[in-house]
Amino acid sequence: MQIKKIASDNLPSGLCAEAAVRIVIADDHHVVRRGVRAILECRASWEVVAEAVDGAEALEIVEAEKPDVAIIDYSLPIMNGAQLTKRIRAISPQTEVLIFTMHDSEVLIRDVLKAGAKGYLVKSDAEDLLVRAVEALSRRQPYVTDWFNRALLDRYLASPEEPGELTCLTAREREVVQLVAEGNSSKGVSQVLDISPKTVETYRASAMHKLGLKTTAALVRYAIRNKLVEP
Repeated sequence: MQIKKIASDNLPSGLCAEAAVRIVIADDHHVVRRGVRAILECRASWEVVAEAVDGAEALEIVEAEKPDVAIIDYSLPIMNGAQLTKRIRAISPQTEVLIFTMHDSEVLIRDVLKAGAKGYLVKSDAEDLLVRAVEALSRRQPYVTDWFNRALLDRYLASPEEPGELTCLTAREREVVQLVAEGNSSKGVSQVLDISPKTVETYRASAMHKLGLKTTAALVRYAIRNKLVEP
């Protein structure tokens, strides 16, 4: 019996070649972006459509490109990973977010999962696990770094947030704290967030009051301790 060859263009759905995955990378370190791109481009059907160096640029790119997966460094300038994730999920619900960070912190994992991230991977595991993580997210499945097992993931997603330094601040207060800790003036923060300098001062004062802080130096130490900025 002669077997008829089926052209790949006529294959039924599910039997065709590997589906294309469009990816955005956001990290303020060029060497990291280059390394991530090199790992991902080993898959012929995957395309890195753009790179970003801070949270604001990443948000603009995601809004324009609507990628399947956004790989986001948690400690981005202007807007950290949790803040950026929340905004990405609002403007591009089809984009799954993988937080890619040097910090193996349960506090940060809770923060980004509550914001809507589907994955969390420590940078030291990138060579072995990055492709696996992107594969999972492209199939709308969660992926977390190996030490944080699935049982813990389910518990964190299901449980209410526990009170703590990070959760006592509103999202806007965290944005202001991060930008101040990065060295921005009230005018600079107001330009980034498109609010008045007076409103910036109000958010800053509110955050410092909640945290029991008296000086900008103490606010910077808080931001570093809670991974809002890198030292």
